[in-house]
Amino acid sequence: MTARPAKNAIFEQFAADGISLMFGNPGTVEQGFLDVLEETQAMGYILALQEAAAVGIADGYARAGARPALVQLHTGVGLGNAVGMLYQAKRGHSPLVVIAGEAGVRYESMDSQMAADLVAMARPVTKYATRVTHPGSVLRVLRRAVKTAMTPPRGPVFVSLPMDVLDELTTEPAVPSTIPSKATLPVPGELERAVAALRGARRPVVLMGDGVSVSDAQAELAAVAEALGAPVWGVDSSELNIDTTHPLYKGQLGHMFGEHSAAALEGADAVLIVGTYVFPEVFPLLDSPFPQGCAIVHIDLDDYEIAKNFPVDVALVADPKATLAALAERLGPGEPLEERPAEPYGDTMMDLFAAELARRAPEGLVVFDEALTSSPALLRHLPPRLPGSYFLTRGGSLGVGIPGAIGIKLARPEAEVVAFTGDGGSMYTFQALWTAVRYGVAARFVICDNRRYQLLDDNLEQYWRERGVASHPHPEGFDLSHPEIDFVRLAKGLGVPAVKVAKPAQVESAVARMLAEQGPFLVDLVTT
Repeated sequence: MTARPAKNAIFEQFAADGISLMFGNPGTVEQGFLDVLEETQAMGYILALQEAAAVGIADGYARAGARPALVQLHTGVGLGNAVGMLYQAKRGHSPLVVIAGEAGVRYESMDSQMAADLVAMARPVTKYATRVTHPGSVLRVLRRAVKTAMTPPRGPVFVSLPMDVLDELTTEPAVPSTIPSKATLPVPGELERAVAALRGARRPVVLMGDGVSVSDAQAELAAVAEALGAPVWGVDSSELNIDTTHPLYKGQLGHMFGEHSAAALEGADAVLIVGTYVFPEVFPLLDSPFPQGCAIVHIDLDDYEIAKNFPVDVALVADPKATLAALAERLGPGEPLEERPAEPYGDTMMDLFAAELARRAPEGLVVFDEALTSSPALLRHLPPRLPGSYFLTRGGSLGVGIPGAIGIKLARPEAEVVAFTGDGGSMYTFQALWTAVRYGVAARFVICDNRRYQLLDDNLEQYWRERGVASHPHPEGFDLSHPEIDFVRLAKGLGVPAVKVAKPAQVESAVARMLAEQGPFLVDLVTT
């Protein structure tokens, strides 16, 4: 192989892996390879005005495209800005390949400006973190990063690229990374154990998560649930893992209080867990929420998560799609199901807006849901039904809605993409709108504007009830009403046309204008 600088060779490797976009925010110690990027026809650069926005856009791109997304951060300061979004990506198993520059290995002992242990910073929020120290291993390490990011359980990886290493010559060949298949099926004896644990259960329950979506196992999950006649609850579930209008789907357990999970499992004599860890609440029960004597079967490709917190009876490290198909065949068809009665519609501003969007939206509408306390009204009118049509916030980081929708639209430009986010959450990454304008990304953004961190109000009230605390005024720090945030002017200042909707009579025209706009558009929807 012809010798060339490693800073050039990395783009050959990215091209070999089909990576054609880099999401980032530039910095001095990355300038060597960013300068090369300008000469590279096969690689585009998506500029964000802050690292959290760059990672959020890449996260949406990776989720919608089920492909690796390349992120460039600026050494330790940029990595620090991105940590919250990287945690989000780790919890959501997004296959991000994150690179950051540093001045050079030869300067390591100087402890000078911007010096930091990047690998140590990245390790808690990534699946794998490493540093390249020799030009002869740069491409090998990048292939390992792509392989690790894309192998289930997927997740973000981090590679530190010192400038002096990239300036050196390498003769490494650029060849496609190998992604090992994990489409494994348990041996027949283990399948029979699972069937024996589930068959005959009088009150079975299914708990599912995003491992179902990654495995494309939505149909197989529904078949097993129907065979068992079991209610299905979403646990670590932010993708479309089952048609949410399915008669057996009961909703999400939530991510705050373990009592909610225990209530859903009350009286269960068998539980099937698929593609999720249990349980993801901020305040989980320390004692097992599973009823005594309940048989538990756990299927996941992530062996770390199986029986991590509570013992199970049958533990299958296997592909959900193949394994659920085999279980459905052995269990046989279930009893006919009655249609679930329609949930009564409300008359809130979100109800009105979502109903109008549902009436007007084209086929293939994609929703990014960071509406949080407004989500129930949104989903009453736009229930997710098809894989790839719905993406929910995850991981606990605010500010994913706007950049996430931009990434989804970049991955799927033919789709109509609408993001719903809160007023507080939007301000974490509002500058991502500038990126949408710069690259002509015609995503739509709806601010659910209640002038509060309303979710904190709700969680605090739960805290009071659990501890017998009398109700009293919420903390002043939850209030966003003063000074009032002018989202329309902010959006227009970044180049995005926008409209404020404060009255029911304004809803119809706002939705029509939003969908007709050729570029990005924002709606400030006052929900109070």
